Amino acid sequence: MTQSAHPAPSRTRSRLQLLLVAAFFLGSFGIAASLFFGGWKPSQTRNIGEMLDPYPDLRGLDLVRADGSAWQWQPAERNWHVVFVAPQGCGEPCAAMYDALHRVWLSEGRHAERLKVLWFGEVPAGAASFSGLVPMQASPALAAALPDTASAQALPAYLADPNGYLVLRYAPGFNPGSLRKDLGRVLK
Repeated sequence: MTQSAHPAPSRTRSRLQLLLVAAFFLGSFGIAASLFFGGWKPSQTRNIGEMLDPYPDLRGLDLVRADGSAWQWQPAERNWHVVFVAPQGCGEPCAAMYDALHRVWLSEGRHAERLKVLWFGEVPAGAASFSGLVPMQASPALAAALPDTASAQALPAYLADPNGYLVLRYAPGFNPGSLRKDLGRVLK
């Protein structure tokens, strides 16, 4: 028997299909690798707050509630914490921040019980209390551990994980909706 120099049409078609499958696989892998190493991330996986690096560890600080009892981080409860340090004599800017954080807490709905607002310093006069609020005594050690200091003109907020690490910073003048979006990702 003699073999033909040209392969059978079915054999050529099979090879072509194999090459197309390999090209689709390697092509999609190549596109994914170039996007990943190029730094692109989908907008739904990006944090709006500024990621802190390294994460300040608050577990070693002696934090005290406003009533004088010691604050303990409870990782097993899986609560996230908004940390806010009210500067001395803040007045109206702190009242507006208190209202914004209260609204963020309310917007969490059924997940609100897993969010605690740690308010360090004086709570604004006449502010309505809510179950997620934890009034805390001012802490110089905490103020020293934070990346920036709060003033009446610049009020940053921070997000701490259940273990007591600060993970996100929200710059002064931040939109409370951005904090809400980040919380929507971590509280689920």
